[in-house]
Amino acid sequence: MLLMVAAPVMGLVFALRGPRAFLDDDLVVEDLPSTLQAEMMADNPVIHALTDRRDKRLLDALGEIHAEHGDEPIRVGIVYGAGHVPAIASGLMDRYGYVPREAEWLTVLVQS
Repeated sequence: MLLMVAAPVMGLVFALRGPRAFLDDDLVVEDLPSTLQAEMMADNPVIHALTDRRDKRLLDALGEIHAEHGDEPIRVGIVYGAGHVPAIASGLMDRYGYVPREAEWLTVLVQS
């Protein structure tokens, strides 16, 4: 019942203001914590363990690409959050001597 009432209202807001009416908070490109709570969560050891593991898996996948195509002039796109870029950049520099030459930041929205 709630969906039947809310859907037309959301559709009207969406039609008048566009998708940014619902997504503005998710489109922030600042990678520093914006609140005290976010800062406290950023220092959470569990979060660090999960992101470190994910960064390592990405670096391993990039290592496979490097091993297979290291002598070819290819481009590799990585869809990742800004908070992971320092780990990726330093990992590629440490492992293979890569240095950043250029970067292009894109805002990507995925609908599920």
